[in-house]
Amino acid sequence: MSAPVGAWQAVLLGLVEGLTEFLPVSSTGHLLVAEALLGVPEGEAANAFAVVIQAGAILAVTALYPHRLWAMAQGLRGADPAGRTLLRNVLVAFLPAAVFGVLFDDAIEAALFGPWPVVFAWAVGGLALLGARPRGVGGEDPADALVTLTAREALGIGVAQVVALWPGTSRSLMALVGGLAVGLPMHAAVEFSFLLGWVTLSAATGYKLLKSGDVLLSSFSMDVLLIGVATATVSAFLSARWMVQWLERRGLAVFGVWRLLAATGTALWLTSSG
Repeated sequence: MSAPVGAWQAVLLGLVEGLTEFLPVSSTGHLLVAEALLGVPEGEAANAFAVVIQAGAILAVTALYPHRLWAMAQGLRGADPAGRTLLRNVLVAFLPAAVFGVLFDDAIEAALFGPWPVVFAWAVGGLALLGARPRGVGGEDPADALVTLTAREALGIGVAQVVALWPGTSRSLMALVGGLAVGLPMHAAVEFSFLLGWVTLSAATGYKLLKSGDVLLSSFSMDVLLIGVATATVSAFLSARWMVQWLERRGLAVFGVWRLLAATGTALWLTSSG
């Protein structure tokens, strides 16, 4: 294999992906730095691996919100009006990043898939989170707020998510920021971020498999891929549940500190390693 990744490296990368996917700290940024630390050569295969193991996060959301996904499926066939509205909102929010991602995927990977762009995005996002003052998670059922969300407001969340195509920014962070900006309470913004992530990650994983599947499978064994996905599934499930419980009590500041520490540590490592 051209990419020296064995079972234990796949476990570590799966843990990094799962633990960070739904936190506003950027799973892609963490994966790029982790791959560099593990000596995985940069290139199409490594970038594809970082995207494909996001399938674990997709499975985690499926386990966390089966009732929401079922309502959306029922809405698709006209049996659940609220589910149809939620599905519309999620798809509208998904479109901007989907269009920009397809049009500029190669340019983004060439220019931004590296440690230094991640460090910059971590630092900027960290400072923004330290200054944030969101409302608490408690209150009404998130479904009530999500159903009253307009298509225009959902599009606004989607436009915010486009910024997360810069690795290190965090899709979760931008979806939360967009949700709060259009007036969603924190608990509803978090849930919408998870559901939007389910659609976004499903599309990104499928697109990357179609585009780079041959290169991926020639560089990583199927066992390694399955280990990475399985580890990411378990860790993403636990991380997402922890995040909601944490936000009920504490807020977002800890993630700002995390991002700044990650940016500082990575910058020192890059500087010292030449």
